[in-house]
Amino acid sequence: MCETLLKGRLQKQEVLLHRLQLLSQPGTEDRPGQSQDNESTDCSQLFTSGSKSSGFYTIKPHGSPQPVRVYCDMSDGGGWTVIQRRIDGTQRFNRSWAEYKDGFGDMDAEFWLGNDNLHYITTQGNYSLRINLGDFDGYQGYAEYNNFKVANEKDHYRLTFGTYVGTVGDALSGRYEVGVLEWASHQGVQFSTYDQDNDNHKGNCAKEDKGGWWFNKCHSAHLNGMYYPNGYYSALTDDGVVWYTWRGWWYSLKTSVMKLRPTDFKMDPVDDPNAVPRRPAS
Repeated sequence: MCETLLKGRLQKQEVLLHRLQLLSQPGTEDRPGQSQDNESTDCSQLFTSGSKSSGFYTIKPHGSPQPVRVYCDMSDGGGWTVIQRRIDGTQRFNRSWAEYKDGFGDMDAEFWLGNDNLHYITTQGNYSLRINLGDFDGYQGYAEYNNFKVANEKDHYRLTFGTYVGTVGDALSGRYEVGVLEWASHQGVQFSTYDQDNDNHKGNCAKEDKGGWWFNKCHSAHLNGMYYPNGYYSALTDDGVVWYTWRGWWYSLKTSVMKLRPTDFKMDPVDDPNAVPRRPAS
């Protein structure tokens, strides 16, 4: 009992310390010319209201106790709230529960938006998650899931999601092969970090695979793993930036971008690559 109380107090102190560190970091203020709009709950609302340039904005999701600074990606039809980016390995993603809760990194480069923010955004409605991946040979692909939701901290940020479309294979649901769902599916699993183990494995997946993620026993997809600068790697476990159905367990991807947008988002015809061209006025 005493050990549990002590652990709880230490975690609370770590959360407070991390928040103080975030507040003291230079560059956390919005830059000149970048939008402040606390009435918008996500980047799709900003896009619809006329903000068509990718960049930094401030939103206020329902339930969030404070405004959230985000990077809005106005490509791919516009309106995407970016929640994760890996591009060069400059950020360490083997972080504590407190850091994943609040978010970390540099929005100009690599970052995690924060599990609390993921919860606030995805509980506002039906959101799609789009994952853009790139390898070291210049090839790119994507995976997209509708009805993507992240539960609150009390439920350890449990992950649920809907159907898949894309070009890199359905690594997140584990439906790529018969008989692997029990260990390979990330559907309905809780988030884990090296200091809070919520996976279904007898060991600690986050500790073994060096990053916070929704682990089962342990993973078919893990985009917060170690960054290896040459693609193929060797290690004690498959701890790279992995999307198994595209490049396997022993290839660590060069780039990963995860972003959210309401599933029913309506693109303007001029922004929709699939729109039927309008006939010119006579």
